[in-house]
Amino acid sequence: MEAQARGARWRLLALCCCFLAEGWAQDFGQTQFICTSVPKDVDLCAATLQNSVPGEDLKSTVMQLRETVLQQKETIMNQKETIRELTSKLARCESQSAPEAGEPRGGGGGGGGGGGGGRRKEPGSKNTMGDVSRGPTDTLTQLSQTLQSLKQRLENLEQFSRNNSSVQANSLKDLLQSKIDDLEKQVLSRVNSLEEGAKPGLRNDTEQRARVESTLTSLHQRITDLEKGQKENRPLDKFQLTFPLRTNYMYAKVKKSLPEMYAFTVCMWIKSNASPGVGTPFSYAVPGQANELVLIEWGSNPMEILINDKVAKLPFLINDGKWHHICVTWTTRDGVWEAFQDGVMRGSGENLAPYHPIKPQGVLVLGQEQDTLGGGFDATQAFVGDMANFHIWDRKLTVGEIYNLATCSSKAQVGNVFSWLETSIEIYGGASKWTFEACRQLN
Repeated sequence: MEAQARGARWRLLALCCCFLAEGWAQDFGQTQFICTSVPKDVDLCAATLQNSVPGEDLKSTVMQLRETVLQQKETIMNQKETIRELTSKLARCESQSAPEAGEPRGGGGGGGGGGGGGRRKEPGSKNTMGDVSRGPTDTLTQLSQTLQSLKQRLENLEQFSRNNSSVQANSLKDLLQSKIDDLEKQVLSRVNSLEEGAKPGLRNDTEQRARVESTLTSLHQRITDLEKGQKENRPLDKFQLTFPLRTNYMYAKVKKSLPEMYAFTVCMWIKSNASPGVGTPFSYAVPGQANELVLIEWGSNPMEILINDKVAKLPFLINDGKWHHICVTWTTRDGVWEAFQDGVMRGSGENLAPYHPIKPQGVLVLGQEQDTLGGGFDATQAFVGDMANFHIWDRKLTVGEIYNLATCSSKAQVGNVFSWLETSIEIYGGASKWTFEACRQLN
């Protein structure tokens, strides 16, 4: 039995030596290993350190091994933390690049009811202060749409200058036309580069996009300055706002807040062919609630009205590049709402934030969705297109009153809470004004 015990101890020590050989070979180069027998109840490492033959060298080697193990353990912990951080960032990037699906919403369309639900995104789940990266196809599509919009406006300016024999207007028009031609060449060059399979680096692509957007912003400002020459020839309410790009810096801000309201009607003319979703025509935020009153069509979701973060889906189909008149009415009693497009009621429902009055002392923004009071804009939710005749009433309009608005009738009323006047809004980031055309086309 004693011989068997000694054999077991030798086998255990031999395994220890093999393990040490594999662990040290790479870290310590040429190394000598010594195996010896130890009593049954004595710690192997302690007994080894007490060995007097190569004691100091062996002790130093064991201490180095322990230090290496501790360093490797610390490295593994750091790598785990890095992996968790990268996984979190990847999740945030994926949430920016794709609309969130399967989230609870309330509301109803086409005669249904609803009104529960909540916000589609959690606070902090998106980078709301910076524009998100877009693919080359999306960028080219938006640039193409912007250039077409600029061309149309320049044609209008050309017609205006012919009617008024304005030499200055003609010279500015020629200059702007030249800039547009240069931009078209840049877009064409980009298309050719993509077709040839060239894939510029992310940094170069971002810098090029920043230069193009800067040029477009400057160009829009020059056109806006030129359009100001017509300001004296039109009433203050005969204008439209144009948001040509999906950014987080183009918007308009209403100069005064809204009062407390137990009912409202919101109406506007709107034109857009943006995809996916036209974005956020307007948002009203109050202290403590960024979604007090919001109209938004985000991603592949239908257009929605949010009141105190409660949601109702609206049966609007407006992203066909044509002018449409839309109205939404709501009363706090039972949360009853109605949706009108082009003068015809398309849907209704109830239980949308019932018995919750719209709070005062907030900020009303056109063209952006607010995540914080007056800011926190997210480029993916920005409005792209034109809007005009935005009015708010503190009561529910009748069907006849809404029809008069949609047909540009002389009997049409203006909002008693907010009415559409150039002097009532401030414009930021290159959003531009132009003479409103939809009612002129109808009349």
